[in-house]
Amino acid sequence: MLFVYQLFITFLLFFSPIIIFYRILKNKEHKKRFIEKFSISSKKRNKGKLIWFHGASVGEIMSIIPLVKNFENNSSISQILITTSTLSSTKILEKFKFRKTVHQFYPIDHFFFTSKFLRFWKPSIAIFIDSEIWPYMFKNIKDKNIPLVLLNARLTKKTFKRWMKLKYFSKFVFNKISIAYPQNIETKNFLRKLNLKKINYIGNLKFAKNSKERFDKINDKLKKEFKRKNIWVASSTHSSEEILCAKTHLKLKKKYKNLLTIIIPRHIHRVKEIIPEIEKLNLKVLSHSKKSNNLKNVDIYIVDTFGETKKFHEIASSVFLGGSIIKRGGQNPLEAARYGAKILHGPNIDNFKDIYKLLRSLKISKKINSPKQLSSSIIFTKNKYIGRKIKNIGEKILKKTIKELDNLLKDEFKKT
Repeated sequence: MLFVYQLFITFLLFFSPIIIFYRILKNKEHKKRFIEKFSISSKKRNKGKLIWFHGASVGEIMSIIPLVKNFENNSSISQILITTSTLSSTKILEKFKFRKTVHQFYPIDHFFFTSKFLRFWKPSIAIFIDSEIWPYMFKNIKDKNIPLVLLNARLTKKTFKRWMKLKYFSKFVFNKISIAYPQNIETKNFLRKLNLKKINYIGNLKFAKNSKERFDKINDKLKKEFKRKNIWVASSTHSSEEILCAKTHLKLKKKYKNLLTIIIPRHIHRVKEIIPEIEKLNLKVLSHSKKSNNLKNVDIYIVDTFGETKKFHEIASSVFLGGSIIKRGGQNPLEAARYGAKILHGPNIDNFKDIYKLLRSLKISKKINSPKQLSSSIIFTKNKYIGRKIKNIGEKILKKTIKELDNLLKDEFKKT
């Protein structure tokens, strides 16, 4: 099976110039740094101990920022490497002023590129986040006797069934993992059935808030305009969900004056497609990138710049989370809930079932299927108690995770 997998990756390599060129045109790939995916490093490797974190995109990386900040203060560590696969994650990381942390794009999972990557960076420990499982990288990590941690691990039922059908291959992959910290009980049970020997359940790291994030606030003039409005936010929306939100706005407009719907698309390159569709409903649209403070007669405010989600969650009393009407598994609701917002979502939330279960128990989330249901569920008052509750849960999980990783590092550093 590994041979078939490697053959498939090799086949894709022949088309990589076309794929990369297309992705650059679509603003999904860095124009210069794409070479990092072929293990051509753009950063220097410092002497000494290096910790390597890998997460696919923004959500995974944001969950480990408190850990990275903790390890930046560890004198035993000379450098921290963060790898990701998406362009959006690089723009988020640029907002943090790290002293000894560098970012690179994750290499193609081919024997040659993964070997070259590990030879250059020589990590003391590799920490993969969420559902990032890469067969050839795992093999090479194991061959070099590097401890491999699967942190905040997540497996959906669908993914688990797929691995179970490939029993020999799954055994080959999962026995390379030194220890896993699942983010929920379901994943813990799945990992056990996949014969992973060392599992320690702490909780979902995404509950932990990065208390010292340095993000630009909404400017004072725009903030004054927002305060005059009844605002709700639709966040991480996908195709067709923006129209659902626009139709919801039309229904709410009959009931509320000074209504403003803020839409934050999951992929901002789609904004050029979204705006004309909404304007067909005779709604006035303004883009955040226009930097206008005049919201007079504006119906829909579209956020079309990177790294802005948090500041709009902060001002919203109701947040609809996308990727849940269509079958994308939903989005993490914790950031919005942390600010006391009511969480609204569609039926497809498989990726965050445990979190939504908690939010339902706290009575601050609701499932919707239509503009009618969404419009009747939106409120314009915050629940500050919920924010404190989530903060307390997050602090406990973060403290335990840091202690676990500190102990792992101490044990590893003693060997070398």
